Amino acid sequence: MSRTHRRIAATLTTASALALTGCSLDGLIWGPEGARVIDTTRNLIEAAAAGEVEDTVCDGRELDLGSPADWDGLSAEEPEQFVAEYWPEQAEFDPTWSINLSLPAGRVASGVEYPGDLFYREDDGGLCLVDVAWWTVE
Repeated sequence: MSRTHRRIAATLTTASALALTGCSLDGLIWGPEGARVIDTTRNLIEAAAAGEVEDTVCDGRELDLGSPADWDGLSAEEPEQFVAEYWPEQAEFDPTWSINLSLPAGRVASGVEYPGDLFYREDDGGLCLVDVAWWTVE
């Protein structure tokens, strides 16, 4: 079988699996909970870039969300269940999930600060933001 035929077969297999399971590609890779974290993060990035993120922050938390420009072009990357030993400063906020963000190539420059990791807690069947870890490009 040629490389082109293998690629077509792989694409059709993936598309069929998505259609049959009703899952997104994120759902296949990260599971339904991980996909929910990615979707929540994409929505948060869009809202923060528009300056309208307050509804996503957990009650009682006041976070440094920077400016809308800080969120412009960011993308949601890899969700994972929160691990306190990796993030001791965030453990006190009782998060259930963390996810890292990445800058678009056009914004990568020495000294640029950006929200690099987000921390969520389950709240009334949804996720709310409990903390943001800011990173600086070296």
